[in-house]
Amino acid sequence: MAEHMFSTVIRGGTAVLADGVARVDIAIDRETIAAIGEHLGPAAREIDATGRVVAPGGVDPHAHIEQVSGSGLLNADSFETATVSAVFGGTTTVIPFAAQHKGHALDRVLDDYHRLAERGAVIDYAFHMILADPNEATLKTHLPKLVRDGHASIKVFMTYDIRLDDEQMLDVLAAARDNGAFVCVHAENHGMIAFMSKRLLANGRSAPSAHTLSHPRLAEVDAIQRVAAMSRLVDQPVMVFHVSTAEGADAVRKARHDGVKLFAETCPHYLLLTAEELDKPGLDGANGCVVRRCARPPTRRRYGPRWRAATCRWSRPTTRRTGSTPAASSAPAPIRPSSRSPTGCPGSRCACR
Repeated sequence: MAEHMFSTVIRGGTAVLADGVARVDIAIDRETIAAIGEHLGPAAREIDATGRVVAPGGVDPHAHIEQVSGSGLLNADSFETATVSAVFGGTTTVIPFAAQHKGHALDRVLDDYHRLAERGAVIDYAFHMILADPNEATLKTHLPKLVRDGHASIKVFMTYDIRLDDEQMLDVLAAARDNGAFVCVHAENHGMIAFMSKRLLANGRSAPSAHTLSHPRLAEVDAIQRVAAMSRLVDQPVMVFHVSTAEGADAVRKARHDGVKLFAETCPHYLLLTAEELDKPGLDGANGCVVRRCARPPTRRRYGPRWRAATCRWSRPTTRRTGSTPAASSAPAPIRPSSRSPTGCPGSRCACR
């Protein structure tokens, strides 16, 4: 019997496997791993990976791609540009957002975003559904069917133009629980942000350096504590996206210690960049990319041991019950320089580096 011919074999590399690393060959048939072992059979294409690490493609679980924001701004990345960039960084799956706006039917929103992705994406993708209009049709008609079809992740905002109030948040959590969906939250206190923004603008503070001041650390802490209470009341698991402060990490840790089904995500820019980058003069700053570091929530200032402690909290091992070791994502949301708010951070290409 003729020996089976694989489509591709990657030979001689150090493979990252579920139970450790090993010097093995990896055989691929079309787009599926068909065998892992030593001295695998022939292939139509062979790749010599000697001296290299062969790792699974990364999953970036939080990306804004070809999405219209609550204020009407379109992200600069298309599905083609975002996913091509992701591949160059080793990311082979992205989970962007299908963003509902008030008055829009959730099922049609998903259809529209699928069409965009089918036209441009070069890697695998899924969607979180942003709920901005949790009316009866959304929660009782569209959401159950979409969850059955496999769209089981929901995102809600506690700030900005697409924010939900507390009662709407509870309605979404209850609907998610009843349909077996997961809920992710942008957790910041909108009133605190609006309060600070008005006063900063009244005093002529509109440069990037004021961005961090407009999003006080307490705004994140308060929102995390509130969403933890809602999660506990409804008994619905919740993921807090892009936790940016040591105090926020503490709030997650405390909630988990108390038995709340609360999880957390952070991003490389909260660990590797600080708000001092925004102090450079002009919109572009001395290094030409200050506005591209205006994340939401913002990067934070170095507060000596306090800032370093936040980094350690995300990186060190923790217990399953009380720890707040998070998921990590790139959370890119680039806006074109010609827009009225040209902000954003590096994208999925950076997620696996």
